[in-house]
Amino acid sequence: MRAAVPFVRRGLTAIGRVALLGILSWPLNIALFILSVLSFALTVVGLGLVLAPLVQLLVRRYADLHRTLAGRWSGIEIPRPYRPLPPKAFVGSPRRWMWLVRDPATWRDLLWLLGGAPVGLALGLIAPVLLVYGLEGVLVVPAIIAAVTDDSGYGVTWPIRNAVDVMSLPLQGALITAGALYAGPWLLWALAQYDRALLGPTHSAELSRRVDRLTETRTQVVDAQAAELRRIERDLHDGAQARIVALGMSLGMAEDLVTRDPVAAQALIAEAREASGKALAELRGLVRGIHPPVLAERGLAGGLEALALTVPLPVAVHADIDGRPPAPVESAAYFAVAEALANVVKHSRASTAWVSLSHLGGAIYITVGDDGVGGADPHAGSGLAGVERRLGAFDGSLSVDSPAGGPTVLTMELPCELSSPRISPSSATG
Repeated sequence: MRAAVPFVRRGLTAIGRVALLGILSWPLNIALFILSVLSFALTVVGLGLVLAPLVQLLVRRYADLHRTLAGRWSGIEIPRPYRPLPPKAFVGSPRRWMWLVRDPATWRDLLWLLGGAPVGLALGLIAPVLLVYGLEGVLVVPAIIAAVTDDSGYGVTWPIRNAVDVMSLPLQGALITAGALYAGPWLLWALAQYDRALLGPTHSAELSRRVDRLTETRTQVVDAQAAELRRIERDLHDGAQARIVALGMSLGMAEDLVTRDPVAAQALIAEAREASGKALAELRGLVRGIHPPVLAERGLAGGLEALALTVPLPVAVHADIDGRPPAPVESAAYFAVAEALANVVKHSRASTAWVSLSHLGGAIYITVGDDGVGGADPHAGSGLAGVERRLGAFDGSLSVDSPAGGPTVLTMELPCELSSPRISPSSATG
């Protein structure tokens, strides 16, 4: 009985949602479609320059609502396919009207409105009608049919001839009710699939979007590489290079004093030895900042475990990948996690954190979470923008789930294929 409660709750929730969307789509879709056609038709007398953008703004808000609900209720993400608004394209300007007309998504929205009215109504009515019919068979029909004489029936039992037929009615009603509850989530999913087919970007639009993103990330990578080269040059100039210059001067002075003042020469040589050790340590640190040796020795899983040990709070690491990603991707993932953990230490006020690593469907997925105060925003200068840029260089992405009060969960995706050797699943706490 307890196992049936989630099934009934899930089915009733899905039936209510698909009925709400489907039944309301009939009047709303038809009304918006008629308004859209009229607003474009009135362009011949000038009114369409104002009306068409306003009506399409309403249509796009309505379509955005369906995109949001498809993701929230069915787990189907539908990206917005609209072209960016050109400058000075205010409502009423020919530029705004031409932007709408030339955008293929405008016409796909109209097609979605036209087809969505009957599709939504059909999908929205199937489950509620079946549910009511099934409950009717369980609760109402047997008592009525028992008192009625001729040619009565229910379900597959037509007509009712004897008491055995009457007793089969509740069973048929229960099966129909269960079928309606089972079909509810699938009908909601089918409606979301219809929305994605017309409200999502076309293949060419998706390719164009990816080209734009790659162009943007390429620019960001070039800027980041230039900044990294300047950092390396600055660190070399101010650190190791200065120490090596001082080392050469100390050795030169020691060479002059070795015959006249051996004690002072010995002190200068000791000072030079100390300076050479510091210069070597700085060079090693610089090399680690370019490509950590732990990645070459232990792979990404081992590198993340070693990284967790350097964080001043407990970090649980779980890695489950069968092979190793390419070295550039491995390095990008390592430094992205390092930046994310640095943000945890600086901003989250967390007591614990965790990192998980997996590979699925041709991409690496890394989750970094903490039990802190939440409120992380990639656009608020918290360092997450740097993580996005680092991942974007490899066509990767970052999603942030950080409600106020926490927890914060960052999910990183990096498309890549793995190569051997196998890295066994492991977990560590630092």
